[in-house]
Amino acid sequence: MKLYDISMTIREDMQVYKNKEEKKPILQNTSNFVTGSNYETRISLDAHTGTHVDAPLHMIDKGDTIETLPLESLVGPARVLDMTGVEEGIGRSDLEPFAIQPGEWLLFKTRNSFSEEFDFNFVFLKEDGAAFLKEIGVKGVGTDGLGIERAQPNYGTHRTLLGSGIIIVEGLRLKNVPAGGYFMVIAPLKLTGIEAAPARAMLIGY
Repeated sequence: MKLYDISMTIREDMQVYKNKEEKKPILQNTSNFVTGSNYETRISLDAHTGTHVDAPLHMIDKGDTIETLPLESLVGPARVLDMTGVEEGIGRSDLEPFAIQPGEWLLFKTRNSFSEEFDFNFVFLKEDGAAFLKEIGVKGVGTDGLGIERAQPNYGTHRTLLGSGIIIVEGLRLKNVPAGGYFMVIAPLKLTGIEAAPARAMLIGY
């Protein structure tokens, strides 16, 4: 058995979406052994920090919030697809050769996983690729970019997937994970009433 931690490490100098200052995590020491009798830290995070799960509310008015996603939907078989040859966006033609089945969890391994710097030209899932996955009826889609789409009008990829009950996970780290089948565990923070949650994500290979 081999365990792969496919989560981003949360730290103050980590990559954040479009390098926006307001999205950077803050880890503030509030007590230490000079100022007090113990060591404590306050953490300030955007809900979309690092590896995270999107809920429908992220892109759909009055959509479901993060606590409505059942944990059972985030644990189980998953398949890592090697998309390292894709330069721009993953479309229907890139997905068709993989014989994707209804109910599958798919994780896209792209060149995004090979850099810890934010790439404004990160590989994303095109709207026609999302429509193809909706037609098939996959359970979830994970990507190693901090967004599953970029520069698309009206957020078509997000809305196609989330509007169909397909779960989105962004910010995976798949550099050292070979393509193939795994047992997946994604554990978002137990938050309520909001549109996303940071998560710890793991794959178990046999």
